[in-house]
Amino acid sequence: MSLFKNKNNCNPEPKKEIINMKSYSAPLEDRRKLLRLDFNENTLGPSPKVYEAIQSIKLNEISVYPEYNFLKKILCTKYQNFENFDYEEIGIFNGADAAINSIFNTFGAKNKFFLTTNPTFGYYFPCAEIQGMKIITTPYEGNNFLFPLKDFENKIKKYNPKLIFICNPNNPTGTILKAEKIIDLAQRHREALIVVDELYEKFEGDSLLKKINFKNTKNIIVIQSLSKTAGLAGLRIGFAFGNEKIMQYIKKVTGPYDVNSFAVTAAIAAIEDYEYISNYVLQVKKARNWIMNKFKNINIRSHFSGGNYFLMWPNKEPNELEKDMRKRGILIRNMSNKKYIEGSIRVSIGTKEQMELFWKTYEDLDLK
Repeated sequence: MSLFKNKNNCNPEPKKEIINMKSYSAPLEDRRKLLRLDFNENTLGPSPKVYEAIQSIKLNEISVYPEYNFLKKILCTKYQNFENFDYEEIGIFNGADAAINSIFNTFGAKNKFFLTTNPTFGYYFPCAEIQGMKIITTPYEGNNFLFPLKDFENKIKKYNPKLIFICNPNNPTGTILKAEKIIDLAQRHREALIVVDELYEKFEGDSLLKKINFKNTKNIIVIQSLSKTAGLAGLRIGFAFGNEKIMQYIKKVTGPYDVNSFAVTAAIAAIEDYEYISNYVLQVKKARNWIMNKFKNINIRSHFSGGNYFLMWPNKEPNELEKDMRKRGILIRNMSNKKYIEGSIRVSIGTKEQMELFWKTYEDLDLK
């Protein structure tokens, strides 16, 4: 029996927000031997130089607490091949999820408003609920899921949210909002902290890091990670970039050694082999064009935009197709529980060879 089936059975009880919240969960077990087109991961794995770097870690290094200064230096000088931020404007986290949670722990407040779009990354919502925040959302516009900028700004004026999250490109719709529009929004609403989740921007986005000056625009935080591009999802490492004072506050709620030495070593190797990341991203973009053309020639609704994924509305029930594809060794993600995209499936995009396998299997199961 679940410990929380009857809250009276738990002594002491957790706070009310925890009892009432719906937890974020993802079906992540028994996936390793299958073609993983369900969680937008890198489908090839990291650079060989990452594996070499991890293997070179000496036994006595494991007994020492991790150090982060050299990684921060690499981020300042080599990350994305441009320099636009300072050492103190960077935070290192145990994955992007930990960065998101830390931001809510720092700035979330009971009965304050949290604003985001819908549908979007599900983990934002339990983080807001834990803080007792009031959640408001704005749906994307039309069948092409355009960013609802006018309605979004109207809600900012009406509710005065303390925290605003923009997933850019958005997961799962791929919607892109131009960096200049986000900066303009932040400068006109300085009382709100705008967090821009850029986990997918390398696949087709408009990164704020190329254009923002955190000394001038103090109420924006940008989150990125090495999970989707560099293949480090299993090691859990993510970054947040923002104004120095903002980052100092967030640092207060994070553990001193949250990111382990293996992740740090792997991140440095991945960033220094940026050519590998660029080549993988290029492969995904070519595969996206290939599979998009396939869907243009059939009578199945699909939606392609930014990010390494697309949405499709199959003939079969999504649950049935998801199970059938798994039996054939391919994982896809049922989106039927997401408002505004009911009946859809999200498919991650890997290499062209992987998408050819997906297409052949999908053809057999849903188009014949």
